[in-house]
Amino acid sequence: MSLLTLGGGCFWCLEAVFSHMIGVASVVSGYAGGNIDNPTYNAVCSGNTGHAEVIQIKYDENVTSVTELLDVFWEVHDPTTLNRQGNDIGTQYRSVIYYTDEAQHKEILSSLEKAKKMFSSPIVTQVESLDVFYKAEEYHQNYFKNNPNQGYCQVVIKPKVDKFKKAFKDKVLK
Repeated sequence: MSLLTLGGGCFWCLEAVFSHMIGVASVVSGYAGGNIDNPTYNAVCSGNTGHAEVIQIKYDENVTSVTELLDVFWEVHDPTTLNRQGNDIGTQYRSVIYYTDEAQHKEILSSLEKAKKMFSSPIVTQVESLDVFYKAEEYHQNYFKNNPNQGYCQVVIKPKVDKFKKAFKDKVLK
């Protein structure tokens, strides 16, 4: 199993999408890229810790690849908006990809170059080496699955999951 850590707005959205993808063993919501140890949700939301809301994907390289995961990433969020996804605004919602080794870094840079052709505005996604990943509080894990009728889930998350399922029919868990 391999790991890939992504930030693209609210971690609930990305977690919900990637939880439906074949080859993905688990998706954990958390925080990365900040300047304090063991951040809390409230601290991260203050915008003062430097952390991004991220997901850490554990995936089977024999079933899916970094490139395929990133194809989904580029499709389900807007990598051209700085520190924002929809109404979620702040550095904690930045578009970011954290790599764990040089081979993964090269795959990410290749995917980024390919993605630039998909957007009319410049991509602002940061690509950084993963230092530390902190798992978010338990109530953030599987948020969409556990709260499907909640307003944010219906208005923001469900359309992203539906978009993924439509665009990547061959990658959706049955």
